[in-house]
Amino acid sequence: MPDKKESPDLKNLSFSDSVSYYFDKASPFTGAPQGLLDQIKTCNSIYKMNFPVKYGNEVRVIEAYRVQHSHHRMPTKGGIRYSLQVDQDEVMALAALMTYKCALVDVPFGGAKGGIKISPRQTSPEILENITRRYTTELVKKNFIGPGIDVPAPDYGTGEREMAWILDTYVTLNPGEINGYGCVTGKPISQNGIHGRTEATGRGVVYALNEICSYKDDMKDLGLETGLEGKRVIVQGLGNVGYHTARIITQYGAKVIAIAEADGAVYDENGLDIDHLYKYRQEKKSVKGYTKGAAKVIADSASALELECDILIPAALEKQITEKNASRIKAKIVAEAANGPVTPAAENILLKKGVMIIPDIYVNAGGVTVSYFEWLKNLSHVRFGRMQKRWEEKHQTDFIKLIEELTGKTVPKARIESLIHGADEIDLVNSGLEDTMIEAYRDIREFKKRRKSEIDIRTAAFAVSINKIKNSYYAMGIFP
Repeated sequence: MPDKKESPDLKNLSFSDSVSYYFDKASPFTGAPQGLLDQIKTCNSIYKMNFPVKYGNEVRVIEAYRVQHSHHRMPTKGGIRYSLQVDQDEVMALAALMTYKCALVDVPFGGAKGGIKISPRQTSPEILENITRRYTTELVKKNFIGPGIDVPAPDYGTGEREMAWILDTYVTLNPGEINGYGCVTGKPISQNGIHGRTEATGRGVVYALNEICSYKDDMKDLGLETGLEGKRVIVQGLGNVGYHTARIITQYGAKVIAIAEADGAVYDENGLDIDHLYKYRQEKKSVKGYTKGAAKVIADSASALELECDILIPAALEKQITEKNASRIKAKIVAEAANGPVTPAAENILLKKGVMIIPDIYVNAGGVTVSYFEWLKNLSHVRFGRMQKRWEEKHQTDFIKLIEELTGKTVPKARIESLIHGADEIDLVNSGLEDTMIEAYRDIREFKKRRKSEIDIRTAAFAVSINKIKNSYYAMGIFP
């Protein structure tokens, strides 16, 4: 057992300090020399910028960031968030998480993150476009963007639209660059995006939970049956990640009994109609007044996290479960679909209660995984499935005909159609994503099992990630 260091004041850690705390907690289990650990932990490049943008008849100075945490693999990769809460500490923390996340799921990128201190809801599309294009220009000027340098993606407050603006600005400033479309991921399909990227993070959360809940001994320890069937789920956040997580997990037989939003929560013990609630939220800009079936609105959104359930999925922002409410959390499993929703102080409380915490660096890695697939698609200049789909269907058709000839029996038409279906891009993307989430969790679980009760799942995940980064440095010739 590694020597224990004196614990910091967990109640007053910044987001970046929290990530460092988790890193330090896992480091003794890696066997890496201290100098290399210091290099892995340090943010390599921090670019803070300020630039003017016209708001109607006035000019405002915009504060923005791009942080490249690690250059052990290139390009670096990470989303761009638009929020009034953006600051350097937050962006540094998110960039570090991206490094560990990419390494954990074997995506060959270094971690990065960007942020612009604005409110997308209170800013017109025209001004948002001006800000996005100017931000991209600043990144180009400093060589902080490019298919082989640094590849942004969507994050909180951004989506396909903003990524299309970034792409157009980049290729305009870099005419003739053959791989230019690989400068950013999360693009619209019409702009060489990839099918499945929009729901990738949410789908990855479900794939992860489906694998986690498949281990009988682990579920027995929690007092749960195996599988997602019948599990009662609460999701915080009905944005991109929360919506797709909630929608897809019901396809596995789970019941989403509550959705918590900023302006209130909706609860129905019988299970919510996720698509109906999502459409209502889009139309009304609020969940208030939603009454379909037995659903009722809870004014205090935060209290919904404390309801009885099997799985709690915080899919909003960081620091949602703290030492103030952790003791009241009744979930058996907490899956961090958002980045940093559980603070270190809260984690200690939950672990003592026997709650299984599935860390963000694993469970929400679906987004960067499918972003990696999109980047590969952009570099190969061909849609996945285009080359082999028809050949696969013809090959399967000929095989079925041979079976019919040999047996003298006819295969039903509906069965033939399902058997001969060649893989589309979305089929290959989802297959690759599912395999990634399964294999990554098996790595984590195996590492944890070898140390029995010494470490929790987050510590195991960080240790596995650090070891992979360590091995990358060793392969470069940096030996202890």
